[in-house]
Amino acid sequence: MKLLNLNGSWKMRALDEKEWTEAVVPGSVYADLLRAGKMEDPFYRENEWDAMRVTERDFEYVRAFSVSEDVLNHDHVLLRCEGLDTLCDVFLNDICIFTGENMHRTYEVAIKAALRAGENTLRVVFHSPNRFITEKNTEMPNDFLEHTMDGFAFLRKAHYMFGWDWGPRLPDAGIWRDISIVGWDIARLNDVYVTQEHTENAVALSVRVGAETCAPADLTARVAVTAPDGKTFTVEQEMEQAKGVLKLDIKNPQLWWPNGMGAHPLYDMEVTLLSGGRALDSRSLRIGLRTLTVKMEPDEWGASFAFTVNGVSFFAKGGNYIPQDNIISRVTREKTEILIKDCVQANFNMLRVWGGGYYPEDFLYDLCDEYGLVVWQDLGYACGVYSFTDAFRDSIVAETKDNVGRLRHHACLGLWCGNNEMESAWHHWGWKEKYGPHLQADYIRQFEYVLPHVMKECDPQTFYWRSSPSSTGDFDDPDSERIGDMHYWGVWHGQEPFTAFRTHFPRFMSEFGLQSFPCLKTVETFTLPEDRNIFSPVMESHQKNRASNGKILYYISETYRYPKDFDSLLLASQLIQAEGIRYGVEHWRRSRGRCMGTLIWQVNDCWPVASWSSIDYYGRWKALHYATRRFYAPVLLSACEEGTSASLHVTNDRRETFTGTVRWRLLDDASRMVCEDSVAVAVDALSDKACAELDFSDVLDTVERQRGHYLAFALEENGQTLSTGTVLFVKPKHFAFHDPELSTRVAEAGDHFDITVSARSFAMFVELSLTDADVVFSDNYFDISGGEEKTVTVPKGGKLISREIVEAQLRARSLYDTYTHGE
Repeated sequence: MKLLNLNGSWKMRALDEKEWTEAVVPGSVYADLLRAGKMEDPFYRENEWDAMRVTERDFEYVRAFSVSEDVLNHDHVLLRCEGLDTLCDVFLNDICIFTGENMHRTYEVAIKAALRAGENTLRVVFHSPNRFITEKNTEMPNDFLEHTMDGFAFLRKAHYMFGWDWGPRLPDAGIWRDISIVGWDIARLNDVYVTQEHTENAVALSVRVGAETCAPADLTARVAVTAPDGKTFTVEQEMEQAKGVLKLDIKNPQLWWPNGMGAHPLYDMEVTLLSGGRALDSRSLRIGLRTLTVKMEPDEWGASFAFTVNGVSFFAKGGNYIPQDNIISRVTREKTEILIKDCVQANFNMLRVWGGGYYPEDFLYDLCDEYGLVVWQDLGYACGVYSFTDAFRDSIVAETKDNVGRLRHHACLGLWCGNNEMESAWHHWGWKEKYGPHLQADYIRQFEYVLPHVMKECDPQTFYWRSSPSSTGDFDDPDSERIGDMHYWGVWHGQEPFTAFRTHFPRFMSEFGLQSFPCLKTVETFTLPEDRNIFSPVMESHQKNRASNGKILYYISETYRYPKDFDSLLLASQLIQAEGIRYGVEHWRRSRGRCMGTLIWQVNDCWPVASWSSIDYYGRWKALHYATRRFYAPVLLSACEEGTSASLHVTNDRRETFTGTVRWRLLDDASRMVCEDSVAVAVDALSDKACAELDFSDVLDTVERQRGHYLAFALEENGQTLSTGTVLFVKPKHFAFHDPELSTRVAEAGDHFDITVSARSFAMFVELSLTDADVVFSDNYFDISGGEEKTVTVPKGGKLISREIVEAQLRARSLYDTYTHGE
């Protein structure tokens, strides 16, 4: 079908300039200017503001190409544009063939009349998004978010490009996805939709096939499915009126399961359209055999909100994914696979693709299929007010059909969500008073009537949720704890204590978080030494939530002693983030059954910045991501402490009963034993159980003793430690820490190095780092008692080729090292 790929080498220039710049498609204005050395790195210091002004101008892209007479002989010849960002006029041989206005759409336009054999010229003129939204905003002010460019919602362009409270204002432009000339004769495929019906030891596949035709023809469709073991299932049948539903049975199916629940086998499907034995068109898909929906059933607390795969309701453990870069062409499959693997290592089973970005490339979903991450997919709307005109309706219906049709076959796809936080905004943020009942009614038409109808037509087998958060729709208490999902920001934006998490019992927590700074290595990439103060202009430019530096300091002051230097402040910010999120997740996992999922805000960054991410822009794990690996463990031992008492819980996410041993010790500040005990535990599959109720009031009967003792606990299975933790009976800033005198030794062991850490006394949040290499340790930011050893591993490779190199680069510190201790 594809006759000519028009990707590759183009020319680009601003319309008010004569000089051309070599350009690469897919790409963008920013990418091309950076490659040519005509623009400073927008992520460095405060360069963002100069870069933002670049797209106040109009730009054009031009390329010449040649076609043969054979191309013109096809019944239909089309220009296919899979991503134009955003306001553009497209000219073929100086004839305007169409105008684009939606970044998220695929445009196809007939070009036979304008195309000629031999040399042709394609020209795309992009108009300034900055000017457009500024002009529209004067007509109807849409300026409710302080961290975005006013009027961003007037344009169907990735909203985050106009700034967010974690991202810069860089409204790029260009041909950002494939562009090509396609041709077809007689008929082509325009609909392939696969549904599944599961019975015992069999899956019945129904493949809806539709064709676009240019003349009456006898058409046949063929579907071939290849199992992971190579076995093939095939069906072929004639189509009536260019439509058909082909059915085939897969016996003894290999079921697809999310990460931690089983394997993720995938089946290859080839759908071919034929006429007179001649193949006219084909489409290749990879599918997973599973049922996947959200179970909402009445219960004692209201109604459940539980993702259910193959009949098994599971606790969703994951995070919110935002675009990986403001320069989209830098997002590759290789970089994305590293991020997905990082999520899997942290025991994720779900990602929420947040609605303020763009619909990601196919490879994100391919990777989630392969690694077993269920995808909660927002449609492309976030925190915006939209006027539901006829033109807007037509544009977003086409956008939805394009993207749903592209993504709906993926095994990982678990939910379509209409938007991010807009129902809540109309209910809680004063939008009704600010924007009036007409626009509020437009919201209902868009998200509770039109889009659900489109989703029912395009993908009825996938659960549709109108907004996040939502309960029953129509602005009825969207953050209800009785039904639906919840976003909770009392901790962080409301500066409530971490313990406030334990007062909330949502059915599904789809957003919550705390901010931190990235590590010093990352800060050094965008600062000069004189910038390294969190209140410097550069650091504040890389903090997009205006009040958040103060909130970071507030939570540090509530929890830890005053950091002794800039680097220690960065570390302390990451520790409060990790500890706060741990409080929430462990509480909601202990509430399993009532609460059935937590999605941390957020997994990743789009540039180097202070944010809620657990992995920074360069892929460096923060303390939170290491903590996530522990508190998202399949079997978790956690403590709910109150005063001098603690309840120990085992949460079992396995699909079989867990049996093991809980061990606990009460230790003093020098890690000397006060008392200890152990208990054998058996915890049913997919459940939580309180296994020990501890009361130390007789021992910790003074404030001084509370400041000088801690609880250490561990969960063992067949002699292997699965989960550990510690409890202080006072805030860490009031605990009587001694210098742990950390020591390390390194041993070479095959494809990795073993790093053994020991301490003379209790060390909290031991951080290991390497001065010149970025690695993921098997564990980090962990606690260790005096007299004990802990061994972690680091992979061999890159610069790390010998024990001596690792020893020279290795650094270890703990919470004790973040503050001064007097003379």
